[in-house]
Parts: sequence; C-alpha cells; structure tokens
Amino acid sequence: MRTRLDRIRHAICFEVIGLILLVCVLSQFGFDGSHVGVVGIAFSILATGWNYIYNIWFDRMLYRRYKTTVKTTIVRILHSIGFEAGLLFVTIPILSWALKVTLWEAFVLDIGMVLFYLIYAYVYNIAYDRLFPVPVVPQD
Repeated sequence: MRTRLDRIRHAICFEVIGLILLVCVLSQFGFDGSHVGVVGIAFSILATGWNYIYNIWFDRMLYRRYKTTVKTTIVRILHSIGFEAGLLFVTIPILSWALKVTLWEAFVLDIGMVLFYLIYAYVYNIAYDRLFPVPVVPQD
C-alpha cells in the first residue's frame, strides 16, 4: 500500500493540476475566471479531503477482498466513478449558489466537470503509478 506522504503528494498534485486545467477550460466557455478560480479552490480543498479518505477506504476494501491494491482498468473506472459520485452530492448546490446559475445548470456543469475529471483521473493515476510505483510488500 502507499504511504501517508505518498497519498498526500498524490492528492495535492492531482488537485493543483486539475484546478489549472479546469479554470482554463471553463474560462473558454464564458465563465468569469476569478469566480471559477475561487469555486475551484474551495472544491479542490473539499475534493482533496475526500480524495484522501476515499482512496484509503478503497485500497483497504480492495486489499480485504482481493489481497492486492493493484488496479485493473475496470477497477480504476469504478474507483473514479465512485469518487466523483460522492462529490456530486455536495458540489451541485454550492456551484449553483457561487456561479449564480440554476440547480439544473449547476447539475449540467457539474456533470461536465465529472466527465472531465473521470478522464483526467484515469490518465493522472496511470501517470502517477508509473512515476511513483506502488511499493511491493513482501508476503509473509
């Protein structure tokens, strides 16, 4: 399993890179970059905490069930979907209020962000695992 320091590095790098990409993309769709930036930072803090908790839970569940934390493509997809679903519940009302859009518009925008982050999370985690491989734990 990954160490606490490794998980912190993973979460911070994920959020910083994702925030930069998201602000750039949403600015191209006419949203005020400063509003998107403030909401993005708040969501990044929220998502970073959720990321840390969710990844620990997911790895422990994976290890208990399969005796490994190595993730296949299907497991990575399920991992990403579960993570994003947890954030949707909290972020839609906040997004509606902060960007002064209806709940429906916030939902559509949030779904767009989820799709963006699903692809981003998949690519990011593959790259992260290649840069920082999971330590091999000797079998007893």
